[in-house]
Order: sequence, then structure tokens, then C-alpha cells
Amino acid sequence: MGTWASLEAVWEMPAEKRIFGAVLLFSWTVYLWETFLAQRQRKIYKTTTHVPLELEQIMDSETFEKSRLYQLDKSTFSFWSGFYSEIEGTLILLFGGIPYLWRLSGRFCGYAGFGSDYEITQSLMFLLLATLFSALTGLPWSLYNTFVIEEKHGFNQQTLGFFMKDAVKKFVVTQCILLPVSSLLLYIIKIGGDYFFIYAWLFTLVVSLVLVTIYADYIAPLFDKFTPLPEGKLKQEIEVMAKSIDFPLTKVYVVEGSKRSSHSNAYFYGFFKNKRIVLFDTLLEEYSVLNKDIQEESGMEPRNDGEGDSEEIKTKVKNKKQGCKNEEVLAVLGHELGHWKLGHTVKNIIISQMNSFLCFFLFAVLIGRKELFAAFGFYDSQPTLIGLLIIFQFIFSPYNEVLSFSLTVLSRRFEFQADAFAKKLGKAKDLYSALIKLNKDNLGFPVSDWLFSMWHYSHPPLLERLQALKTSKED
Repeated sequence: MGTWASLEAVWEMPAEKRIFGAVLLFSWTVYLWETFLAQRQRKIYKTTTHVPLELEQIMDSETFEKSRLYQLDKSTFSFWSGFYSEIEGTLILLFGGIPYLWRLSGRFCGYAGFGSDYEITQSLMFLLLATLFSALTGLPWSLYNTFVIEEKHGFNQQTLGFFMKDAVKKFVVTQCILLPVSSLLLYIIKIGGDYFFIYAWLFTLVVSLVLVTIYADYIAPLFDKFTPLPEGKLKQEIEVMAKSIDFPLTKVYVVEGSKRSSHSNAYFYGFFKNKRIVLFDTLLEEYSVLNKDIQEESGMEPRNDGEGDSEEIKTKVKNKKQGCKNEEVLAVLGHELGHWKLGHTVKNIIISQMNSFLCFFLFAVLIGRKELFAAFGFYDSQPTLIGLLIIFQFIFSPYNEVLSFSLTVLSRRFEFQADAFAKKLGKAKDLYSALIKLNKDNLGFPVSDWLFSMWHYSHPPLLERLQALKTSKED
């Protein structure tokens, strides 16, 4: 009886209070679920102190222990940063941080001669202040992650000056994109009439395609140096492989990612007949800064057989993050090109745009509900930007969680398919060794809790990928 009475009391509350309570409840439910999963994985890091039998052939005990300690440190950092983020978000909601920032934005606009009629101008000021607040509150966490955790485990390559310059540059570039795009989106919603959601969706589609097209040519070079891959055997073999699957390759770049981190990566971009491949210098054995540092310290090229090298140099050569040989790089690219050949890129774009259209349609349905605005402290006005924030970030939270999990499951399926494609290209053996090297170079921990893995891993666990490749090699 008491339970039903409590439920009736909740239902009789004003709609805005029910909405606000539901948002907070769901936010903390997700946080507690994520914390539960993280603790399961953390237990794995703590208790798995020896290389499992199935891993003994691919990972030495020293690397295993390094990766275990690295992931344990990352887990601790993730817990505290996540806890802070949840507390900060809750306090902002409880103490009316969003309406306060909106009023503050209006005040600043008033000083510049823009009254309350200039909603888009006030919205841009709100975005500027909100992103500035986010950047400042996130800075200590980013500094700690870079100069304590990444530094401790040998990944950080940045100086403090470089880091701060990079952070300022990222903030400025973000504003140069965010503010004009947001102003146009708000204007389209204002003048779009009953079918504004269609025009808004088309606009965001065009913007996303433009950004993908220009990112590597005009935005990424503001932060990293891109150099054409020199003529040679590797470039020739990449071009031959691309041609064999009709991939319209136009250029191959090496990006100087080692300026900030020794983590490695590779990707391709571009539309239609203008595709480019980008390789991180840390992925390539001959470009690896760490390899060059070892050679400089030894004063000589490490011999392939190890004879004549000092014990210290032998140890460094053994434990260096060496990147991949040309054959392994080709295998990694075979995997990446598999995503293109199998239509994964197009499928992801279609899913993204279907989701975007659905969200704008539901936004059009909900934007007129005054109780949504009242729930977050907006009783006298319903600014369009605030409506976007409330509906997309808070009201859609349950849907976003389900969608995120579904995309994670789909991503793992795509990864297995891309591995299988690399096998068909005859790259199974080289991809097998490349995955082991990349796991070692990035200190990935190869043992995972099944529930944590299922919920979070967009790529299949290392052992599952190796098993699939091993089966192919034995066949």
C-alpha cells in the first residue's frame, strides 16, 4: 500500500519535477552501471598477475606486467574523473547552472548592445561560455592524464608548452567551426516552418560531409605535420594493393603523431575518387622516433643478430616500441581497406544520418512542450539552443545508451569482417604479428571481463581476433 501511495505521490507531482527527477535518476543509474562494469574489469587487472597459458606464445611477462599496471592506472584515473564529471553535472542541474549561464550570456550581449531579441547572438555567447567552462574544468584532468599517467608509462612526448599551445589552438579552431555552424542551424530552425527538421537534418548532413572532406587537408595539419610517404617499396606495395581492390588511392601521408604520443594508428579519408591514406609515424618501424633514439644512444645501428651490442642496448632493443615492418603495415592497411570494400564506412554514415533524422524529427515533436524547459529552470522563455541541449543531451539519454551499445556490437562484427578481408588478401600471418606488436606498443591488456568487453569494446578482444586469424593460417 505504501509503495502505491508513493508512486501516486510521484505521479501527482508537476510534470517538470517528474522530468527533472527522471533525468537525474537515469544519469546516476548509468554512472553506477558504468562503475560496476569498470570495477569488474579493474578486478581483472588486479588479480591477473601472470601471463595466461594461452598468451605465453605471444606475450612476455615483462610486457604483460607493464600493460597491467598501465591499464590499472588508467582505470583509477577513469573512476575519479568520471565521479567528478557526474558530481559536476548533478550540481549544475540542481543549482540551475544552465539558466544562470543563459542569463549571463544575455548580460554580456546587452553590454555589446544586443537585446533579448537577438536570441541567436545570445546562443552563441552561451556556447562560447559553456565550452570555455568545460575546457577549464577539464584541463587539470587532461594535464594529469598526459603528464602523470602517459608520462609514467612512456607514451607522452609533449612538453608543457606544446600541450598548452595545442589546447589553445584546439579551442580556437573548435569555436571557428562551432559558432558559425550553430548560428546557421538555429537560423534554419527559426525560419524552417513546419518542416524545419528536414532542412536542419540536410544542413547537418552537408556540414558533416564537408568536415570529413576538409579535415585531413586543412584542419589536422594545424596540429600535426603531414608528409607524403617517400617513393620506395612500401609506397609501391600500398599502391598495388589499393589497385587490386579498386580503391581510388590518390595520396599516402605519414603524420608526425610522435610529437605528442607514441600510440600508433592508421586511417583513410575522402569521398568518391579522391581517397587518401594516413599512417602515423609510430606505426612504421623505419619512422619510429623511439627506434632512432635507441640508435643514437648506442652510437650505432643495432645489429639484426644482436651480436656486439651491449646488454643495455640489447634490453632497449628488445623492449622498444618498434612499430611494424612493411609487410605488417600492409596487413593493417588491408584490414582498413576491408572496411571500405565491404561498405562499412557507407553503412556507418547511413546509420548516423538515419539517427540524425530521427532525432531532429522527435525534436520537432517535443520542442513545443513548455514543461521540458520548465524542468531545467526556463519558465518564461524557450530558447531554441536550450531546447536542443535539453532534448538531445537529457531526454534522449536512454535512447542514446541503447544506440551506443548497438553500434558497439555492430563495430565488433565489422572488425571481424575486415580481418577476414585481410585474410583473403593473403595477409593473415602478417596481420597476426601486427596485432601482437600493436598491442605491445600500446600496452593493451589482453585479458578482459566478458561483460565489460561486451558493453565497451568496439574492437574484439585480441585473443578472439588472433584465434580467427590462426584458424585461417592453419587452414
